[in-house]
Amino acid sequence: MCFYNQKRFACGDFAWTNFAHRCNYEYRTGETCGIRLVNSTDVDANKCRICEKIETKYRRRSAEVERLDRWKREGSTLVASMDRSRKMIWELDQEIVQLQREREDRRNNIGR
Repeated sequence: MCFYNQKRFACGDFAWTNFAHRCNYEYRTGETCGIRLVNSTDVDANKCRICEKIETKYRRRSAEVERLDRWKREGSTLVASMDRSRKMIWELDQEIVQLQREREDRRNNIGR
C-alpha cells in the first residue's frame, strides 16, 4: 500500500502522477508493494487524452457531415467525393466507438 499522487480531470477520469511515499509493508529499499493508494488529488481543468481525442473526432465528423449535406443541397456531381466523404464519416464513427470503449474499459478496470 504505497502512496501516489493523483490527477483528476474535468471529465472524471484520473491519472497516477508521482510517487509520494512508501508504506511499511515493503522492506526493500527503492521498491513499492504494488498497491496504490491516493496521497493527494490535484484537480485539472482539462479533459483527459481520450476525451480530447473523442471531441476532435466529433468535430471532424460534423465537418464532413456538413460538407456532404452542402454537396447534396447544391446538387453537386462530385459523386466520388461524396462517396469518400461517406466513407470518412463511417471510419470516424468506428474510431469514436473504439475510443469510447477504451475509456469505459479504463474506468471499469480501476479496481482490478
